[in-house]
This record gives sequence, C-alpha cells and structure tokens, in this order.
Amino acid sequence: MEKSRKKFRPDPALKLMDQVRQVLRYHHYRYRTERAYCDWIIRYIEYYGCQKHPREMGKTEIEFFLSHLASDQKVSASARRQALNAIVFFYTHVLDIPVDIGHVRAKKYKRPPVVMTKTEVRQVFARMEGIHLLMAKVLYGCGLRLMECIRLRIRDIDFGQNLVYIRDARGGKDRVTVFPESVREDMRLRVETVKKIHDEDLDQGFGSVYLPDALSRKYPNASHEFRWQYVFPAKKLSTDPRSGRHHVLESGLQKAVKTAVDRAGIAKHATCHTFRHSFATHMLENGVNIRIVQELMGHADVKTTEIYIHVMEKDISVVSSPLDVL
Repeated sequence: MEKSRKKFRPDPALKLMDQVRQVLRYHHYRYRTERAYCDWIIRYIEYYGCQKHPREMGKTEIEFFLSHLASDQKVSASARRQALNAIVFFYTHVLDIPVDIGHVRAKKYKRPPVVMTKTEVRQVFARMEGIHLLMAKVLYGCGLRLMECIRLRIRDIDFGQNLVYIRDARGGKDRVTVFPESVREDMRLRVETVKKIHDEDLDQGFGSVYLPDALSRKYPNASHEFRWQYVFPAKKLSTDPRSGRHHVLESGLQKAVKTAVDRAGIAKHATCHTFRHSFATHMLENGVNIRIVQELMGHADVKTTEIYIHVMEKDISVVSSPLDVL
C-alpha cells in the first residue's frame, strides 16, 4: 500500500508571517504570488486587530472580511478571489485548519475581451520605440501574457525552428508558440546585448539569476549560465533576495503601452493583455484552425478560445454555402 505523503509543517519557532513564507516557498509559489498572499493575509489579520487570533476565527470572519472588501473597499471580484485563496492557503497549509468556504467565492463574470484591429495595433506600434516596442511586438506576435514575456529566458528562443517556448505558464503548464520572422533580427541583437551584460556581471563577480528551487538544486551552477538569463533583464542588479539580475518590471511596459494607446487616440481600454486577445482574434480571422489557436494560447478547453469568435470581424458575403461546393 502506498504511503500517504507527509504534510509539510512550518517551523513553530518562526513568527506567523515567516511561517507563511516558509510554506509558500516549500510549495514553490512565485515571488509575486508570495507577496500578494502575504499582503492579503496581513490585511485579514489586521482587519480584526487584537480581538481574536486567526486560529479562533473561521468561515464567518472570512465572509465578513470579503464583504468588507466588496462593499467598503470596492475590491474587484478577481482580487477578492485571490484574497480568499490566500486566506484558505493560510488556514489549510499554515495553521492546518480546514475551512469550508462553501458559497463564499465571488462569482466570475465572463465579458468579451477587448480586441484591437490590425490597424490599431500598427498605430500603437508606431508610437512606441526601443525595448518596449520589441516587447509589445512579442506580446502580439507570440500571443503571450505580460509576465510570460517579462520572464522569457535566452533558452526559450529557438532561432533554428522559429519557436518560442513558454515555461511554467498559468497552471504550471509549458507550451510552444510561433516566433515572428519580423522580430527575428531584433531578438538576435537583443540576445547579443544580454550576452554583453551577462559577461560584465560575471567579471564583477555577479551574473546569477533566479531559478526555481528544484532546478537550482539539480543544477547548482545553472544560475550563472547564459542560457538561463532573462531576455529582458533589469538595468540594475536586483534587490530581490532570490536573484542577482532580475527581469525588468512589468510597470515600464504597461506605462509605455498606455501612453501609445492614448497618443493613437484609441478609446478602447487597451492594455498589454489586449495584444494577446488580438493575437488570437486575428489568427482566427486569418483562417487558422481554432484547435491550433487553442494550443498556441495554452487554453485547456477550446471553449475558452471560442470567446474570440464572438469578437472577430466577419464577412459572411465571402462564405460559400456547402451546397455550392458539392
């Protein structure tokens, strides 16, 4: 009979939030998720002050806290879901107290995605330059999420097969997507620039980059290898305790895209993620099979991809009846 896996217990000698961080890192949560979860847990605890210890609270207190976020703080449904996930993680994995959330979760409303036309995409690109323009083209040309682009590493760009590998994407899945020929030369120059930066870091005794715990243990010297460096590294060495030179902050690209959209006079609420929506929609408009688009987007269910059918431009005048092609 297979032995049940022993549940990880945090060090009781640590302070409560240090225990939270210890458990999050044991489960290999991303650094951004760690910060977000810790923030929500702290806000939950501070909401009740010194009235009760978290061990003395449960579903009722969680419901009141989420109600406070919704009615008083006007927090979005997606943020409330993240807050609930953080609190449930806190009780389940840190305090070892099961929580029956029942109907507590905020309902997720599906809205049609905002999509730019091909002309609008060109207008936005025309008002961007430098590294931000290249990153925006990668978002649109590969159908990437913002952080997937930010976290690209040198080894993820396959110039030989014209492919881009997305590692550990949403849901912990890997996928492969297209590598646009139009950015090939710019990406080649980008790789050369990163190589110079990396060589200079090595000469100064730095040159390391953050790797997930499992990889850093299996390949202890990999953090200094060029292939693991970020395609878009930060200008300065990171203060992040888990890396030497981190990737760029997403806020820079977000601001550049917003500025370009405003200057182009586009009234839509177009963001970095809009490029991904536009990628899928324009693929379908170009006649690419929806199953291929599903794979490129990394959707587990084709129903997720089908949402783009509702926003794509359609010209039924060019569609032939099946009777006419018999």
